[in-house]
Amino acid sequence: MKTQEFFMKNERPVISLGGVSTRIRNSFKVSSFTVLQVLLFFALSSLFTQCQKKVLIETDVTTPIAIAKDTVKKTTTSTTVDQYILEQAISDEAQQNTIAFDCLGFMTGDFGSQTFLPPGKVADYSGFQYLRDNDPTQLGHNTSFVTIIASNMLNILSTDQINMFVASAKEQIDQINEFGYKRFPLCKAYRRLIDKDLPTGTTGLNKEVVMSYTAELYRIDGQISYNRAQLFGKVLSSLTTTQKAKLDALKNLNGVGNWNSKLSNPLDGLNLQQDVNVGVMTYASEMYAWYAGTIKSDVYFCPERHGTYFGSFYLKDWPAMGNPNYTIDEKMTGESGQNLLAILTTSQATQIKGIVDLQRSALTELVTKRTDISTELRKFLVAQTASSSTVLSLSERYGQLDGELSYYYATNFAQVYNALTTEQKAKVLALANGLGYISPKGAFLYSQPIALPTVINTDFMFK
Repeated sequence: MKTQEFFMKNERPVISLGGVSTRIRNSFKVSSFTVLQVLLFFALSSLFTQCQKKVLIETDVTTPIAIAKDTVKKTTTSTTVDQYILEQAISDEAQQNTIAFDCLGFMTGDFGSQTFLPPGKVADYSGFQYLRDNDPTQLGHNTSFVTIIASNMLNILSTDQINMFVASAKEQIDQINEFGYKRFPLCKAYRRLIDKDLPTGTTGLNKEVVMSYTAELYRIDGQISYNRAQLFGKVLSSLTTTQKAKLDALKNLNGVGNWNSKLSNPLDGLNLQQDVNVGVMTYASEMYAWYAGTIKSDVYFCPERHGTYFGSFYLKDWPAMGNPNYTIDEKMTGESGQNLLAILTTSQATQIKGIVDLQRSALTELVTKRTDISTELRKFLVAQTASSSTVLSLSERYGQLDGELSYYYATNFAQVYNALTTEQKAKVLALANGLGYISPKGAFLYSQPIALPTVINTDFMFK
């Protein structure tokens, strides 16, 4: 299946972000400034609190704080840390709550809300999500987290090493955009399903076609991930003994909250364009996470990482956008998911809960594929060459599995929604409204508002 484009109608929408406006071309391309600034904004935002937590108490200075035995070690003698672990992310309870919350977002949202996606969900094999969620100083969801990491890293790197980041920031934006654009037809097809706007002669989604489409989508993700890991490996292999010692010293400070937060930014005097500046900051923070982490931290993800086409990210995250004092209730996903299930009849709730079993095999394989991809990419960390064909092949299979999950979600969500009574629909809508839901005026390229696009004909996704 070839990559397919969709185009804007009539006018070219204007996007404004941080005081800078850019006009989208008719072919619906967005400036590199837009996406890279959005990437850093989300890295700085405390928007990802949906993961399940586990509290561990450690009293031995040699006890690891990460989910694996070979992770970063603590330097303090006693502390309590909220641990986010993969085992809980894929547990039945976490998945059931997340799926139910996805269902709520889908039932009460629209195509525009479905397109909202945190940029951190793309090419996420650096372990940064794990680093932030498990920071011993609990600074991970503070807006200064990335800035502190990036500033410290950039003060360690040489001008030549920083210039490697600069060149990559200029090159990767088209692929990042392409991934964002290519999600739209999936969102549209799923919306048509719940709206019963099916092509003549069809009765539902074509599972095989959906999985083929998401395989192509995640091939793009795989290429972005490969290029980024290659960049990180090249920069890390060029570090001097003194530079490596400085990185290790940062690790031994036992949390980013203990780092120097008042360093100057070496980029300030380079007169870089804003998009390049943001890209370099992003790379610097992710490269540290990769260097300081392990395969286990690279593989780690939150329960909502897959099947991201149903509007739950918008429902949860949008109220916090542009509101620095807003704190998302970490219980929102679980409690709202449970509240939705309480509105459903026993048979309807059972159908939603049953998705956990439907996806079990695919979710298990997703973890295996993430492990395989992370293992291959980490070859760059030890001055080896990772196989591009291996990463792309694994990524395509990863995409197929993501498509399988989203097929189960869309099919069952639509069936249950169209079986709701008028009274039930009113209660479901009230539940979303109680969370602050506001219907978006358009769509989103990642988290950046854009005008509603004209999407390609999605008839091919039905049978």
